[in-house]
This record gives sequence, C-alpha cells and structure tokens, in this order.
Amino acid sequence: MRRFVRPSIGVAGRVVAILLLAMVIEFGASTVLYERASQFAVREDEAHRLAEHLVICQRLIADTPPERRAAMATELSTDRYALRWRAELPPPPPNAPALDTMRRQVIGWEPALAKSNLRLQLVAPGHHAMVSGGLVLPDGDWLYFRTLQPVARLSSSFDRILLALIPAVVLMVLGSALLRRMLAPLHGLAEAADRFDGAGDHIVAEAGPSEVRRVTVAFNRMQARIRHLITDRTQALAAVGHDLRTPLARLSLRADMIDDREIGDAVAGDVAEMEAMVASLLAFLGGEDEPERPVPTDLAVLCATIVDAGSDAGRLITYRGPEHLDLVTRPLALRRAIGNLVDNALRYGTRVEVALQRNSNMVMIDIEDDGPGIPHASLARVLEPFVRLDDARTRDTVGFGLGLAIVTRTVDMLGGRFSLSNRSSGGLCARIALPASVELQHQPAPLPGHLQG
Repeated sequence: MRRFVRPSIGVAGRVVAILLLAMVIEFGASTVLYERASQFAVREDEAHRLAEHLVICQRLIADTPPERRAAMATELSTDRYALRWRAELPPPPPNAPALDTMRRQVIGWEPALAKSNLRLQLVAPGHHAMVSGGLVLPDGDWLYFRTLQPVARLSSSFDRILLALIPAVVLMVLGSALLRRMLAPLHGLAEAADRFDGAGDHIVAEAGPSEVRRVTVAFNRMQARIRHLITDRTQALAAVGHDLRTPLARLSLRADMIDDREIGDAVAGDVAEMEAMVASLLAFLGGEDEPERPVPTDLAVLCATIVDAGSDAGRLITYRGPEHLDLVTRPLALRRAIGNLVDNALRYGTRVEVALQRNSNMVMIDIEDDGPGIPHASLARVLEPFVRLDDARTRDTVGFGLGLAIVTRTVDMLGGRFSLSNRSSGGLCARIALPASVELQHQPAPLPGHLQG
C-alpha cells in the first residue's frame, strides 16, 4: 500500500497563499460593505413623516373627484413636500435599486403604502439628496410627489473609510496569525540552538515549510557531529593527559635522587610547572560537559574555607561577608574558579580579601589584592586564552595564561558574569556576579571557627 505524501510547500508558496487569501477576503468584504454603504436611507423621523403625509394624501385625493384632484394636490403641498396630479401623467420609472432601503423604511411605517406600488427616484444625487416618486391610486391614476428638502443621505466618506478599515484590520490580524503559525518551527529551532551545549540531545521536530524542514534536518545532524567531535576530543585529551603525567611522575621521582639539591629542586620546579601547564590546558580544552549538578551551597562557608586554607599557608588573606548565604549552584566548579582567583591574587599581592555580598537580584564575590593591577586597556584582553602581560604582572608565572579564561568560562556556565577592575587604592578586583533568584532560606547554624570570637 502506497503511503500518501503530502506535497511540500515552501515559505514563498505559503506567503503567496496567505496574500491571495487576504486579497480574496478583502475583495469580498469590501464589495459587500460598499454595496451596503451605497444604499440611500432616511432618518427615522423623516421616514415617518413622509409615510404619514403620503398615506393621508393618497386617501384624500382618492376620495376627491377627478376634476378637483389637481387643486387638491396643490392644497396638500407643504414647504417640505410638493404633490402633483394629472390624469394624463404616465407612471413614474421603476424604483431605483439604491433606494430600496428607503422604500422599506417608508413602508415599514405605513404598510398600506405597500399596495400602492410606491416608487422612488433621486432628484439631486449626492451626499444629501432630495427624492421624488409616485404611488398609484385605487382607480389606477398616479399621484406624484417630491421632497423640497434633502431627506436621503449616503454614508459619509469617513464612515466609508472606517468600513474599508474593518476588513483590512481583520486581514492584518489573520495574516499575522497565519505567518506566526508558519514560522513557529523557526522559533523552536532558535530555542533549541540556544539550549544546545554540546552535551545533551535537543532534537527538533521536523515541521513547517520545506525550507524550514531542511534547516531543521541540518541542525539535528550538526548536533550529532558536534557531540561526536566533543566526545573524541575529550577522549583524546584524557589519553594525552594520562600519557604526559606518567613521564612527569618519573621525572619527579628522579629529581629526588639527584645528589645536588640545587639542581634537584630546579628540576622538581620545572616538573611542577609542566604539570600545572598540562592541568590548565586540559581544564580549558576539556569541553563544556559538566557532570556536576547544581545543589544548594553555602557560599559564605565555601569562601571562608578557601580563605582558611590561604591563612594556614601563612598568607595574609581575610574574608568579609555574611555568615551564611545559600545559593543553588555547582560548588566544585565555583570553588575552582574562586581558588584560581585567590591563587592569582596571592601571587601578585601581599594582602588579599575575599568579599561576599548580595543585593536584590545578584550575589557578588570580590577577590581584591594590593598588587600592581592591570593597565585599563588590557583588562578585557587578559580574559582571552593564552594571553599573558609583561608590563603589568611578572613574567615568571606558571601555565599558559589560561587561568582567567577558565574562570570566565566557568562563571558563564553558572549563568553569571566575571569582570576585572583596578582598585582606586591600588591592586586588582576580580568580581564574580551570580544571579540570586535561586537563593534559599538558611536555617541558623553554629558559626565556623574562623568567624567566632
């Protein structure tokens, strides 16, 4: 059994179809509205007055002998209506189609006029017009009448503009809804592209016009290729890291067996620098696949723990901030980022302070030192990978210049912002700003040792 395949219509074809549908609806609606607008009508009071005058005059003239009907018609004429009767007058022309509405109004007030074959004609066509016409008497003679003041009116130009705008507005809304529905798959594709991080699957359903479906298919295939490339790179880096650490470990052992302690210490220092370089390179090139899940974390305790470790090493480092501040985050990644910044500050300054504060929507972690700082023109450039400054910081540092780049990427992964600024009193301030919307209420707990007394 052959499967029915729905014909594929592209974006251009669908847009043309929507425009064609709009034109058809516009033409039909405008035709109906303009035809209705072209119908003449009278005000209700005018229709009532005209109907009463005609039915009275018809009865009076019908009861008048033929030789006096002409005079009676003259006597029944007023400053609003003129009547005329003559036996030899021919029937008036048929009722004008544009006056059907007016005729229905008049007969609606006086149904007796329906049997008189009432006929209406325009005397002075325009926005306001006078009307003439005739009606038949019971003996077959015709009584003519004419309004002496404008009684018929046509819809104003403003009204007609409003009538024309009605279908236009409806079509705009309808066309927008159809276009939005047609482009909905593109919206889903954009959301999937924003969510794609190279780790999870964000397969987009193939829907919409043929062009959109082709883009969706290409996007899904691209996701698979990127995931495959990241997996291969991660496996290769893990293998390289393992292979490099093995000879480095042997070199470290052999450095301990060197009799000359000065040479042995120099070799051990070089090995340690190489290990640090390999670790930073693997951390930067290891991809964005992060197995750690966000959990409630006490940032105050985390920062204080890092400060205590520095203090235990004999460095001048202090903590300033609240006793507790809970936030849902990835603690290991954040600890590595703060630890890197603290190590960097301790390397270039003599005093370091870690400050934690919170405002209505952000949590800020500031690492401040009293070192030489960084030239203002280079503050943005040092965040790039493999960038090291010769004039601001000393050159004999460990690594490839990836520390700040790794911190930047980690903070971005946590949904925050990382920035550097020079302090007015001297030194550098590294700030990690995290969104505080997921902050938790903390239950009172005993103070850590470094905060007591």
